[in-house]
Amino acid sequence: MDVFENRAEQEALDAYSQVVTGVADRLIPRVASIRVRRRVRGGEAEAGGSAVVLTADGHLLTNAHVVDGATSGTAEFANGLGVRVHVVGSDPLSDLAVLRAEGEVPDPPEFGSAERLRVGTLVVAVGNPLGLAGSVTAGVVSALGRSLPTRSGTASRIVEDVIQTDAALNPGSSGGALADARARVVGINTAVAGIGVGLAVPVNATSWRIIEALRADGRVRRAYLGLVTTPAPLPPRFADATGQRTALRVVEVVTGSPAERAGLRRGDLLLAVDGQPLRDAQSLQRLLFAEAVGRRTELTAVRGEALVDVVVVPAPLEG
Repeated sequence: MDVFENRAEQEALDAYSQVVTGVADRLIPRVASIRVRRRVRGGEAEAGGSAVVLTADGHLLTNAHVVDGATSGTAEFANGLGVRVHVVGSDPLSDLAVLRAEGEVPDPPEFGSAERLRVGTLVVAVGNPLGLAGSVTAGVVSALGRSLPTRSGTASRIVEDVIQTDAALNPGSSGGALADARARVVGINTAVAGIGVGLAVPVNATSWRIIEALRADGRVRRAYLGLVTTPAPLPPRFADATGQRTALRVVEVVTGSPAERAGLRRGDLLLAVDGQPLRDAQSLQRLLFAEAVGRRTELTAVRGEALVDVVVVPAPLEG
């Protein structure tokens, strides 16, 4: 390797370092370490994680599993500021929760959109793993469109469009920020999926709707179909006819659900709801909020070699 290649490599590393340190400088002050006492079988247990400042008036955003069973706790920021926090609302089916601080908090970071991410995009994770405050790791988006199973009582759901990254996450990282190179928060770190693999709940239109519902009502009211789906390519004949390349493949129909009563089957490819194309999992999830309950809804699906229309009436989702 000659001197010019050495110089180019060093310049690339310097540029990478500048991006990561810039994101760290902007986000570390805005990501808190939180401690809560959760109700568990046989008593209480202390748990911890991270939370991102959501609003200037004291709201914080974290994971539902971090505060599961808790009503209050403490948040401590990198500058030593400590405040009491209360759980405003928690939604296990999206693994998001909103907290409210009793005192002042730093200004919120800029939030971006996970929809702009691409595989290979540089991302930086900021949190408090293993109780080590203000920890920063960096990596790339290693996959998009992953699914994360969640459960609340008897209800289960798949959190769709989860971000997979190789930025190292450890216990305590949950609830922290996943940011792009411009320090915009594009995800909330939620799980360690395995060695070198981390997952984050995306910041997108659906998650903002959930966050606003938690702030306003402390809960999310949803409609229920009883389907588990995954994005899948359309057979060429239907792709050419509709101009649509992907659909949602039904991988499970819950027994006794509105979907089963309507006649949907495992293996069906869902093309549209009331004429609106379903190109990804989020396009279905964003329709399943309270206003859809009891409303006659027409699903268009590919079944074998035929197009079929199925009428389903969503029920209220009971936790």
